[in-house]
Amino acid sequence: MTEDRHILYEALLHRDERYDGKLFFAVTTTGIYCRPICPAPKPKPQNVLYFASAEDAQTAGFRACKRCRPETRPGSPAWEGSKTTVVRALRLMATGDAPETLAELADKLGVTDRHLRRLFATHGEESPVKKAQENRLSLARVLLATSDAPIADVAFSAGYKSLRRFNEAFKAAEGISPTAWRNSQSNNDKDPGHDSP
Repeated sequence: MTEDRHILYEALLHRDERYDGKLFFAVTTTGIYCRPICPAPKPKPQNVLYFASAEDAQTAGFRACKRCRPETRPGSPAWEGSKTTVVRALRLMATGDAPETLAELADKLGVTDRHLRRLFATHGEESPVKKAQENRLSLARVLLATSDAPIADVAFSAGYKSLRRFNEAFKAAEGISPTAWRNSQSNNDKDPGHDSP
């Protein structure tokens, strides 16, 4: 049993995701139970009890941790924790009407811009600002290639607040203006490259 407890404690120390949802630990000194991936400081081994389910920990009189939310259903937004905020941010940024600044985006998500940057770094994403810029440019390319809409309409539809900012961002990314890029795309469509047999 000592060896088993040592293995379980190692899982807590290393925040081993393989045990998440299969192992819960409670701290006798605080009366709180957690998931093994909880970011809270780890307790001393002698203060830890192990449970196979959240229900068992609750039945034993422990209350759920507010950071890792062990009482929630696996796979739910609450279970996913901070990853859910990143997913929501990415979803918002994929729309043309996403907030323009990082501060506005963070405010819409209910976090600070500093915390949002930290969450993106934690979950292996590019910075929110860079990701939003890539999304806007990607949408602009699609609109330029598939419609005859004026460049200003493309810029605003892609989420840019000014034509000047759009032109600067597009030229920085593509090396040419949006108009020249659109013309090059339509020239490529007209040139089949070779005759059909």
